[in-house]
Amino acid sequence: MATPTLRQLEYLVAVVETGSITDAAARLRVSQPTLSQQLKSLERAVGTPLLERTPRGAHLTPAGRAFLPGARHALTGAERAAGAARAVADMVHGELHLAAVLSVALGVVPGVLAAWHRRHPRVDVVLHEYADLGSFARAVTDATADVALGPLPEGWEGPHHPLGAEEFVALVPPGDPLAGRLTVRLEELADRPWVQYGRNHALAATVEGLCAEAGFTPHAAIRSTQTAAVPRLVAAGLGTGLVPANVLTPDFPGTALRLVPRRRRPLAVFTRPGPHPLIAEFVTTARDHARLTPEHLAERLA
Repeated sequence: MATPTLRQLEYLVAVVETGSITDAAARLRVSQPTLSQQLKSLERAVGTPLLERTPRGAHLTPAGRAFLPGARHALTGAERAAGAARAVADMVHGELHLAAVLSVALGVVPGVLAAWHRRHPRVDVVLHEYADLGSFARAVTDATADVALGPLPEGWEGPHHPLGAEEFVALVPPGDPLAGRLTVRLEELADRPWVQYGRNHALAATVEGLCAEAGFTPHAAIRSTQTAAVPRLVAAGLGTGLVPANVLTPDFPGTALRLVPRRRRPLAVFTRPGPHPLIAEFVTTARDHARLTPEHLAERLA
């Protein structure tokens, strides 16, 4: 069975509102035979007459009266859908899906979103947070997310823009013998207990890799899947930690030490080819407002 088209529904409603096929054709600026042909096609699609033609005009049959509310609803829904699409195209309304790894969602994304909502307060953002880099990269390729902010996946061929590099710092608790220093060599921390990320957390492998470059394997006295929990656990005296500087809040009571030599991780904002103007606008916002070094640590890391 054929499905009625929106144009056929529009023609039917026009006939009902004018009471005449002739007047409806004039309103719609189509020929009367064209209008009549479309109405007949609509009735064939529905399987029953919807209009009764009389010398005094066209009137709905009982089936037509039952059909009319649904037809009006379909036309209204189509109009609203088109309006919503135009609003997104004009960046007035809409919804954007953003993927980020956990640490970046905590340390970088809030500033970007604050800037975004100042400029586009009625375009909502759905944040998808990922513990592992594989799922993070797939979020864009499988269209779960429109745009992503974090480490650029290896071999990425789509549009991408570098944001700079976030810096890793070593954390020691209050009163630690290293608390009075500004810098530390990673190998100096080899024999300490560590507060480490959970094994499925993207930063766990990063920390272990950096420590391996320094010639040791960190002993994880405790592991946490929560990025924000690592500084808190270090502050409680449970061990040393290694975190991106941007996840540290100004109220961290311990000490953040700059590593010698420095360890950094490049970050980027990236999306699929041919991004919608709304997505391209978000990429620009991320490039302008992503702050990879928090202000309260800028002097220490200078």
